[in-house]
Amino acid sequence: MDRCGLKYCMSKVIIGMSGGVDSSIAAYLLKKNGYEVEGLSFILWEARQRSNFTTCCSLQAIEDAARTASYIGVPHTSIDIRDDFIEKVIEPFVNAYTKGLTPNPCILCNRHIKFPLLLEEAKKRGAEFIATGHYARVERKGSKGQRVKGSKFLKKGIDPKKDQSYFLYVLRRQELDSFLFPLGDYKKEDVRKLANNIGLPSAERPESQEICFIEGRDYSRFINQMYSDTGTHGPVMDMEGKILGEHKGIYHYTIGQRKGLGIYSPHPLYVVKIDAVKNIVYVGPQESAKIKEFEVGDLNWLIPIQLFMARHAHHDNAVTLSLSKGHRFTVKVRSMMKDAPAKIYLNPDLNTVKVIFDEPQWAPAPGQSSVFYDGDIVIGGGVII
Repeated sequence: MDRCGLKYCMSKVIIGMSGGVDSSIAAYLLKKNGYEVEGLSFILWEARQRSNFTTCCSLQAIEDAARTASYIGVPHTSIDIRDDFIEKVIEPFVNAYTKGLTPNPCILCNRHIKFPLLLEEAKKRGAEFIATGHYARVERKGSKGQRVKGSKFLKKGIDPKKDQSYFLYVLRRQELDSFLFPLGDYKKEDVRKLANNIGLPSAERPESQEICFIEGRDYSRFINQMYSDTGTHGPVMDMEGKILGEHKGIYHYTIGQRKGLGIYSPHPLYVVKIDAVKNIVYVGPQESAKIKEFEVGDLNWLIPIQLFMARHAHHDNAVTLSLSKGHRFTVKVRSMMKDAPAKIYLNPDLNTVKVIFDEPQWAPAPGQSSVFYDGDIVIGGGVII
């Protein structure tokens, strides 16, 4: 991260600290570059009597964050928001799976918990910026050293193996100028090396797992233990309607899944469709799980979109796009895939788009997020219908 410009130096920033190496180094870099830094941790989840799980967003993680903040010399506080986290992340996560969907809890958390609360706390504490340890960048167009009221773009981090812009498409465009992502110009190995060089307590802490509140990624076991009434057994069918076996409840399955189907076949079979209304899991060969086009709703645009069939226009130095006749982007349907070429069309309802890939993609699933890119710039995204 470049040293701050004249009006950025000594600005106050609230940084979300998880106790891991990424947010710890982000806090260190901000302080090194002249910001007044305050660390803030959210107590999101802790094992309760009805569950045996311990997780990376637990009280132990908060203690690690506080120890790191002390080490680098910045104040640190924590806020207990476990009830909000259950209501806005865990319960929607469980409900989605019981409806045959594949939700992304990290995106739910960013949208409803982490960033709204960081912004709220920044306002309370008189901070101009908020920051996290995400590998992404915000590009501001304008004069060097000046706050920019015109164009702001969310961009991929430079490390293709660690880029986390996929999880951030839900940010609000008008608030981008308040965000700092110090790790966007770093590669993960360089962050680890820097943490070791300065003796950071979290230098060798393992990577956070994909679903922070579920140990070992065993989400079906988690749902079983946390919620007893989650569905009934039903048929597993091929695409011709032949019954091949019985499923254990549709929340045990996701599109593209091969293992754990409990059926015999001389050829590999994959989950290709889940009908929650009829309580049926459909399976088929690998090619059946590849999809070329689908609908996306619950849209969020980070570039102003011209919704009508008008000419391309420019307002306040911001890029404006017309999707009525389709526009070429690259698209991701999961965080670890490489974004692939596609064309996006705005549907007549103006609230959904159709995504048509140049080539079929592996297992896009209803409930997953689909994120649109123009080069390194995040255009927007939504949830696959």
